[in-house]
Amino acid sequence: MYSSNLKGFILAMVSSAFIGSSFIIKKKGLRKAGVNGPRASSGGYGYLLEPLWWVGMLTMIIGEIANFVAYIYAPAVLVTPLGALSIIVSAVLAHFMLKEKLQKMGMLGCLLCIVGSTVIVLHAPEERSISSIEEIWELATQPAFLLYTASAVATALVLIFYCAPRYGQTNIMVYIGICSVIGSLTVMSIKAIGIAIKLTLEGTNQAKYFQTWIFAMVAITCIITQLNYLNMALDTFNTTIVSPIYYALFTSFTILASAIMFKDYSGQSASNIASELCGFITVLSGTTVLHSTRDPDTPLITGGQKAFVSENFGSLSIYFSISPLRLISCNPKFGRSKLSLFKHLVIWPVMKLKFLLNLL
Repeated sequence: MYSSNLKGFILAMVSSAFIGSSFIIKKKGLRKAGVNGPRASSGGYGYLLEPLWWVGMLTMIIGEIANFVAYIYAPAVLVTPLGALSIIVSAVLAHFMLKEKLQKMGMLGCLLCIVGSTVIVLHAPEERSISSIEEIWELATQPAFLLYTASAVATALVLIFYCAPRYGQTNIMVYIGICSVIGSLTVMSIKAIGIAIKLTLEGTNQAKYFQTWIFAMVAITCIITQLNYLNMALDTFNTTIVSPIYYALFTSFTILASAIMFKDYSGQSASNIASELCGFITVLSGTTVLHSTRDPDTPLITGGQKAFVSENFGSLSIYFSISPLRLISCNPKFGRSKLSLFKHLVIWPVMKLKFLLNLL
């Protein structure tokens, strides 16, 4: 392995550990915030007042900083696929902290992720030598990458303004699709900024070029968009569903964007390219196996609803304390029968009381 790639590999490993942990911590913070107010998936921002969410945010920032520096030393086709390691961290922590069981096939999925990541690392190309931010600007303004950027922005806008309001709560691909498409542009901008900082520290000031600030503004805009829709995805769907799908889409789009902009595979032998693709497919298979063996989230009960949960022979029964008068007013047939009125005002509360006493 090239020395610069080794530095990038170590930093990517550290990044994965922190980012994988942040998924779990933020998920717990979102759950706590959702109990006392509108959930993030419903457009609420109560999680901003939840300390646990900020701990998860800080953890993610540390991981992203390590990831940021990793992109300076290694190509995106090496750093990005190693994000699969964060899925392993997330799955293990979810097993203990969120009670999302990690089964034996899930462990096999983790192993496949590790094997695939190893193959990618061993066959990753050397980082391209760049001497100025202007050189990166030339790469970013080549027709092929401009076409990719336009397509990515158009896709994101359609998902945000048309698909999200209609299908965001039921189709996981909407929120994650936004994060992934925008994320590929984030990585390209972050890599450009990282190289500019590295060159500046080496004595060649890159802050005097307007291109540096354009890359910075693009990166900030993309990061904010990603975080917003990632929060929505985490709050709406199971962590073990979000993590692998987000990884697969984000990595695929990032590798494609990097291959177009930085021409990572230029000069690579066919065997090395094939090995990297096989490694990525192995990692993707591992994330799929890991996802398919996990239990779905238990629905979150919020507001005036109180959940009374019992387990009988492995089955889950949920009783909601909905106001009987409100139920009657919403359903005219209850108002037509005194027996129904008696049943829902007297018998139903007694049955719930009996149920609670049985639990005790």
